Amino acid sequence: MAISTRLELRTSQTLVMTPQLQQAIKLLQLNNLELAAYVEQELEQNPLLERDDESREIADGMDPGPEGPAEMTPMGDGLARVDLSDSADSTGAAERALDADFDNVWNNDAVNDGIDGEAAGQAAFENWGSAGGHGFEDGVSGIEQTVSEAVSFRDHILRQLNMDVPDAADRVIGLHLVDLLDDSGYISGDLTAIAELLGCEVARVEAVLARLQQFDPSGIFARDLRECLALQLRERDRLDPAMQALLDNLPLLGRHEYDELTRICGVDAEDLRDMVTEIRALNPKPALSFESTAPQPITPDVFVRAKAGGGWIIELNNDTLPRVLVNNHYHTQITRSTRTREERTYINTCLQSANWLIKSLHQRATTILKVATEIVRQQENFFLRGIQELRPLVLRDIADSIEMHESTVSRVTSNKYMATPRGIYELKYFFTTSLGSSMGGDAHSSESVRHRIKALSDEESATNILSDDRITEILREEGIDIARRTVAKYREALGIPSSMQRRRQKSARL
Repeated sequence: MAISTRLELRTSQTLVMTPQLQQAIKLLQLNNLELAAYVEQELEQNPLLERDDESREIADGMDPGPEGPAEMTPMGDGLARVDLSDSADSTGAAERALDADFDNVWNNDAVNDGIDGEAAGQAAFENWGSAGGHGFEDGVSGIEQTVSEAVSFRDHILRQLNMDVPDAADRVIGLHLVDLLDDSGYISGDLTAIAELLGCEVARVEAVLARLQQFDPSGIFARDLRECLALQLRERDRLDPAMQALLDNLPLLGRHEYDELTRICGVDAEDLRDMVTEIRALNPKPALSFESTAPQPITPDVFVRAKAGGGWIIELNNDTLPRVLVNNHYHTQITRSTRTREERTYINTCLQSANWLIKSLHQRATTILKVATEIVRQQENFFLRGIQELRPLVLRDIADSIEMHESTVSRVTSNKYMATPRGIYELKYFFTTSLGSSMGGDAHSSESVRHRIKALSDEESATNILSDDRITEILREEGIDIARRTVAKYREALGIPSSMQRRRQKSARL
């Protein structure tokens, strides 16, 4: 075999992760507060960037213009509002509105050589995913990234909520209950108001509260001191009638009326001392075992509000979005005074970086608004009728509708919140898995299937216990394509015992 040198011409397609593209991807996954901190850092480093306070004042007083079936009002650097109405052409009109131009101080003519490939970079940004490269990283990992972080009380509760409450609707109720917790771990507020807000029954809110009261630390989600102590004693299996009578008369214990307590509880003085010792060993404020930190209110990135006559208005949070512009006048002045090649290179680099930052901010605002608008369109029944109407939704559904890559949608929905008439939700909460239909109809939400399994288990009698195979047959008869192992998985996630254990429990109740 002869070895020779030859010249070959080949074509290939690759994705180059330029620093500008990495910056655009990084900005996309930041929420508004993190974005403001990042822009503040860029303002300190780049002399050609400055705050656009004047545009903010003009945008705040801008006339939104005439109402239409789908309307977008420019609000500064890529900020906009989408108006979704109930007309038949609302989808197409909204898409045309999303493609409208924005008021932006970015000027393509001012960009020097070296940034001509912005169109290609923007296209690569929208379609960048697992097939083309690796995720953006802020830098080389150091020892500080391996240091453990103190877990707050809220994070501790939310982790248990996500792990122990498989139903998405119950998790939404749980989130509202978590927001009612005070620094001591007690819950305050009217459960009826939560039920009315979410469009569900009060009994369901009370059932979720009872489940949350089993979380760690013991005693949380209590409505008063008596209930807090009772929860801790019940966990220790020490809540007998005598102890319950003592808890019902805590004011007497505070006044040291021991003789009256011994009569009410039906115990002698020695037993009463032991009971009081047990109560004193409990924690009356279970949440204080965690580090006390000032609660930070959630700042929504997107607002959704109902429109008079039907439809929804989706807009970005103007107050937390930074506005910056390029000081072209200052650039002209310092360009005339440059003398060396290094100075000209530095000025050109600053100009390119400033222009790309503004372009990235515009792209970020447009992408978030597109994703939020499509989520509202897909989950409109949730906003109209409550948590029971959450439909199956995955990232790919949104990505296909707005013609972007799935990874882009994932970054947009991470760590961003939407303020709606039913409360503030993270964008990730609107995505649920689905199960196919055995009759060729619409897919079924996994949460609704779990509800059905629980209903079948609650309705069975001691003489007619349903096995996993029988539940699978019933669900298939109802048009749900599900396997027996999936039924078993959902049953275990709901905390429902096996058929044999349920038969023993319901027989014992008889």
